[in-house]
Amino acid sequence: MRFAHLSDPHPEWKTVAEDHMKNEEKLSYLYDLPIEEFRKIPYRPPPLSVNVPQPGQHLQISERQIRVRDGTKISLRIYRPMMTTGNHVLFFNIHGGGWTVGMPQTEEGQNRLIAARNEAIVVSVNYRLAPEFPFPYALEDSIDALKWTQSNARLLEADPSRIILGGGSAGANVAAVMAQIARDENMSGIIGQILNIPVTCHPDHFPHSKYEGNSYEQNALAPIVNAAKMHFFWNNYLPSGEAHPWNSPLLSKSLRGLPPTLVQVAGMDPVRDEGIAYAEALMAEGVDVKLKVYAGMPHAFYVYPDFGSSLEYLETMVEWVHQVSQTTQSTQ
Repeated sequence: MRFAHLSDPHPEWKTVAEDHMKNEEKLSYLYDLPIEEFRKIPYRPPPLSVNVPQPGQHLQISERQIRVRDGTKISLRIYRPMMTTGNHVLFFNIHGGGWTVGMPQTEEGQNRLIAARNEAIVVSVNYRLAPEFPFPYALEDSIDALKWTQSNARLLEADPSRIILGGGSAGANVAAVMAQIARDENMSGIIGQILNIPVTCHPDHFPHSKYEGNSYEQNALAPIVNAAKMHFFWNNYLPSGEAHPWNSPLLSKSLRGLPPTLVQVAGMDPVRDEGIAYAEALMAEGVDVKLKVYAGMPHAFYVYPDFGSSLEYLETMVEWVHQVSQTTQSTQ
């Protein structure tokens, strides 16, 4: 029970907890709707901080469509610094949303901030969503988008030898798997990965004999994403329930040789322990890991963008991207 204390609500969270739970109760019916009705409810990305970089002043934002392996067109949202030099570090992001909801704007604040502050080219992929498109669609769409991005790096004014993979929640799950596949397939250019509040293992297959894994029980009724919602998301993405390293990266036989990694974990989160377990597994295999834990904060607490913890969460990413990009030299 090493991590039980991390579930104690943070004082900052307590300031909004009552109102937040009232709003959640009003929307709880959504998860009981048939998918056809669920899809009719407009998705609203999280609000942005009052200090978020603005398009036209601090960065440029554009959209582009590409074709993936089955011929389907999907979109990319591309963020660029105002002044480009042709050899920027590339941050490739896979958005969160339980593989079932979400869009690139789910992590709009971080994408704008990294483009503006790190002078990075940020590409966020709008992959197809479950349950209409279950595993492995999110993974394969993201891989195809990454390959397109690397092949068109000159067009994007990015350096194909300096790519940082990133994602939040379900997106972090996909990013972690992509890093493993890139290693196994000798795909060059991946210099780091950012795994925010990551989902790393199907709950029915978590290796309790190796890692502490009590957060599903300790945070069963947590706000924003509770245990029931995580099961809902997993049932949509992986209806067979058969775990594989390509959907549960914690189950990989080896994590050796993966790039430097930033892992950010929320303490009051059902997936807390699998995030910590993945960080520990990476460390055990010699990977350079920075683990940051936000005690007493729920999953995706950045939906309150002006919390001190949310600002620290974003600043940690900016600083980490700067450190990793500075240790590599551009090849262009």
